[in-house]
Amino acid sequence: MSTTAAGVHGISNQFVADYAAADPLTATFIGTPGYDDQLTDYSPDGHRARRELSERALAEITAAQPADASEAAAKSVFLERVGLDVELHRAGLREGELNVIAGPVQNLREVFDLMPTDTPEQWATIAKRLAAVPDAVANLRTGLAHSADRGKVAALRQVSRVAEQCDTWSGRSGGKSYFASLVEGAPADTALRTDLEAGAQAAAEAYADLAAFLRDDLAPKAPGKDAVGEDVYRLWSRYFTGARLDLAEAYEWGWAEFTRIEAEMKQVANRITRAGGGSRATGGATLAEAAAVLDADPRYRVQGQDGLQAWMQQLSDKALLDVRDVHFELPDELMRLECRIAPPGGGVGAYYTGPTPDFSRPGRMWWSVPADKTEFSTWREVTTVYHEGVPGHHLQVATAVYQAEKLNDFQRLMCWVSGHGEGWALYAERLMRELGYLEDDGDLLGMLDAHLFRAARVIIDIGMHLELEIPRGTGFHEGERWTPDLGLEFMLTRTITDPAHVRDEIDRYLGWPGQAPSYKLGERLWLAARDDAKARHGAAFDLKAFHKDALEMGAMGLDTLRERLAEL
Repeated sequence: MSTTAAGVHGISNQFVADYAAADPLTATFIGTPGYDDQLTDYSPDGHRARRELSERALAEITAAQPADASEAAAKSVFLERVGLDVELHRAGLREGELNVIAGPVQNLREVFDLMPTDTPEQWATIAKRLAAVPDAVANLRTGLAHSADRGKVAALRQVSRVAEQCDTWSGRSGGKSYFASLVEGAPADTALRTDLEAGAQAAAEAYADLAAFLRDDLAPKAPGKDAVGEDVYRLWSRYFTGARLDLAEAYEWGWAEFTRIEAEMKQVANRITRAGGGSRATGGATLAEAAAVLDADPRYRVQGQDGLQAWMQQLSDKALLDVRDVHFELPDELMRLECRIAPPGGGVGAYYTGPTPDFSRPGRMWWSVPADKTEFSTWREVTTVYHEGVPGHHLQVATAVYQAEKLNDFQRLMCWVSGHGEGWALYAERLMRELGYLEDDGDLLGMLDAHLFRAARVIIDIGMHLELEIPRGTGFHEGERWTPDLGLEFMLTRTITDPAHVRDEIDRYLGWPGQAPSYKLGERLWLAARDDAKARHGAAFDLKAFHKDALEMGAMGLDTLRERLAEL
């Protein structure tokens, strides 16, 4: 992309380069070379430097006059995204950020998953980064303590759960530390191996010290109440959705969507139990009874974590080949998607990491499962492969990375909006059903439960943080106000998601306010925009072209996306 330093694209590109220097973890995540031996400074000074960098870039972008339509679009995306990040900094929510799913504590560990290990030089880079972990953790502790002194500290639930994660990664909860396992594949009997082992030991000790700090120093200052309240919730909601939501409308819609999906699931459950000859084969089967039939069916089982990895890789590869040139245009660079089992210690579930700009590091689908789990039911997870892979996150994220001629570096590499991204991935699950890939009732029930789960997230996340009343006619603690315990009970009794996943999810919602509803609310917008485009174009509507044009625009907030999709 041709840019000038004064243009919107030029300023955006320079911001990415400057931000990579100020945040080496982000540099590795987005594939900017030169910083892989360093770690991000999470001290008050580090947070201040990144905030000031963003503020300067915002002022430059605000003053810049777009040269064309692409710069006008890029300007609106930058102002919305970076503007919200500055708001979070100014509200004191970045320095004290601590939750069980995604934050500095997780990033400092997970960055090592993305580092190549093919050559001695690459291992030497890892050794340098491992040696930097103790100082990075010390800076993080300083930042968290400073934030707590100013009255900004995560809820006790988050502090305690993150301490448990640190125990796992440090090896203090049994077994090897994550860092010791990491260096096992390094060249043996060399000075480099000695450096790596010393770095791994130091990193493990730093995480053990971090766990002690969280319990001994931060926990006594942490509020027992999980709900963040309306003001904080609205800010985080805007960050995760890129929209100013009517929260009352979203809460009401979440209940309607949950009821709609639940009714369809009961119909599918009846078919499954009749086919399985269950005790209630004449009809009226519960969702749990249908799940039990499927869990007992060997057609839907794989053994061992290696078996799960092989199964998801095979299904992912098939999806890539099936949709290419038929439903989507996939260049060769997008045809490589690696499926891996995530290291233990994080939350249960699947996630995606994007490719580097040159695609030397491919897109990857990670599956985080309980360390002691050895048997898996695939009927629950077919739809997850489509969500994380193709046509979900991999198609979406890697397509944007590939658009070097159309998008600037911020749009391609740094811009992520949960409502846009997770909304697309949920839409992609539904699309695969429309295309005939979920005709098996077991796989269909798994897909519907995933959507039921996401509808429940809208209800529970808004309900718990705003402590809303449970409406009459819902059949669940009517008239009471949401609490974490009621949220857990609702998920365990009204969905058929794995209980271990449910318990992780409740902790996640409470520590990441506003993110959980972004899936369903984002999907709602994608569906509405597609329907509008169909109505505008009539018989001339081309779904493949609609998807291509929409994905090549890159990520943006839902309010901006609504405007852009209306132009297609």
